Amino acid sequence: MGIRKRNKANILKEQKKKLAIAKLRNCPISPRKMRLVADLLRGKEVGHALNILKFNPRHASKFLEKLLISAMSNWQSKNEDKSIENTNIIVNEIKVDGGRMLKRLRPAPQGRAHRIRKRSNHVTVVLKSNNEIN
Repeated sequence: MGIRKRNKANILKEQKKKLAIAKLRNCPISPRKMRLVADLLRGKEVGHALNILKFNPRHASKFLEKLLISAMSNWQSKNEDKSIENTNIIVNEIKVDGGRMLKRLRPAPQGRAHRIRKRSNHVTVVLKSNNEIN
């Protein structure tokens, strides 16, 4: 492996130490409905984002709240020497992708059938620590 390639890999490794990632796969809500809640969180501070999710009436907010807590736990395990309260952690990236689709048939008039597509999604949350609060 070349020296430049190794240096680039080390730089990327150092940048990833500041990030905490959590993924939720095959969540049984359509991606469109999940994105409505996910868009509220993008760029927000973690405590503020948890408050938004706690008081949001949508069903998707329960799944995202659990995922955000998991991402915070992942951040804590990476940064054991720092405390969550004294660090400004933000939701750097939140991505909702389509998951697998369950295809079902619903009876329709005159002996026909309509296809029902039950959609699911994959959510990825990336947390980033901005700076420490003194």
